[in-house]
Amino acid sequence: MGKYQIIATAAMGLEALVAQEVRALGYDCQVDNGKVIFSGDEYAIARSNLWLRTADRIKIIVGEFKAYTFDELFEKTKALPWEQFLPEDAEFPVLGKSVKSKLFSISDCQAIVKKAIVERLKQKYKKTWFDENGALYRIEVALLKDTATITIDSSGTGLHKRGYRADQGAAPLKETMAAALIMLTNWRPDRPFIDPFCGSGTIPIEAALIGQNIAPGFNRDFVSEGWNWMPSRVWDEVRTEAEDLAKYDTPLDISGSDIDHRMVKMAQENAFEAGFGDLIQFKQMQVKDISTKKEYGVIIGNPPYGERLGEKAEVEQMYREMGQAFRPLDTWSIYILTSNEDFEQLYGKPATKKRKLFNGFIKTDYYQYWGKRPSRQNDNN
Repeated sequence: MGKYQIIATAAMGLEALVAQEVRALGYDCQVDNGKVIFSGDEYAIARSNLWLRTADRIKIIVGEFKAYTFDELFEKTKALPWEQFLPEDAEFPVLGKSVKSKLFSISDCQAIVKKAIVERLKQKYKKTWFDENGALYRIEVALLKDTATITIDSSGTGLHKRGYRADQGAAPLKETMAAALIMLTNWRPDRPFIDPFCGSGTIPIEAALIGQNIAPGFNRDFVSEGWNWMPSRVWDEVRTEAEDLAKYDTPLDISGSDIDHRMVKMAQENAFEAGFGDLIQFKQMQVKDISTKKEYGVIIGNPPYGERLGEKAEVEQMYREMGQAFRPLDTWSIYILTSNEDFEQLYGKPATKKRKLFNGFIKTDYYQYWGKRPSRQNDNN
């Protein structure tokens, strides 16, 4: 088994959650802006791809060094042990980004890194031409304050692509963000759970995956499964391990509703695709009509933000109605994500706590209203 430096990339504001997940897998880690760094073997690469609910991608660090000139970038890239990662037939496109660095031309940096890798492989494989018709190794050169970090992406498509979303709405919430919203609450699988703005069903489906401890990447493939130095037995063992850890028999009380009957149908189809067709209840409903006699549950909502022209007044009225509908639910904890800065005033109550999060590129607040805690007797039931 090898030893690799691994990066789990994270959306801004979710780094601590990703770090919590990495530690839960048994790896010590460092937290940085937009990423969590840890060491591990091939099993660590497979496990982190399969299990991390809130990370965007899993990348392997090939090298990190200062680069002030193109010559320096070329020579230091060429000095890296590329033959340990890339077989003779590897397809290896090079992507790039540069922030606050002397080498700011991304296309030049990409071309130089590509050329340096080719020169290294020519020496090692005694060849002058590479067909690049084998497995994909997507390389990235990222320059930050003149430090170049060169990585290979082991995920392929982003980790938010779980494989269950047959269809989605106009402004879908990423599955990784949906998982984060749930993990930032006090919900447990033995408590009821409602999403009153379910859209295509992402939040309820992610809650079901968490509730039954199902690995979010269990039903998808990863680009590194095609790599010659990632033995297939590693993936087989990690998937078997995930199957053994899943708690498919855990009963769950999860429901979602939406004002749009088309979204409700889409959510049902996605839940069925995820294996939760009978487990999650979806219905068409306005938020003002939500009521329940159940206690100590959790509501998570990602409502419309009212950012489009003509929607503002309608959305503000809906926030008022939401506040009135949820007022009797004093044992429930309620969590709402929105970019509307007047939310608390419209909802009619200050939040217990707020947390800044980015939904895509939209700056939002996660408003948290904590319900009454159950008595110890109830808590143990």
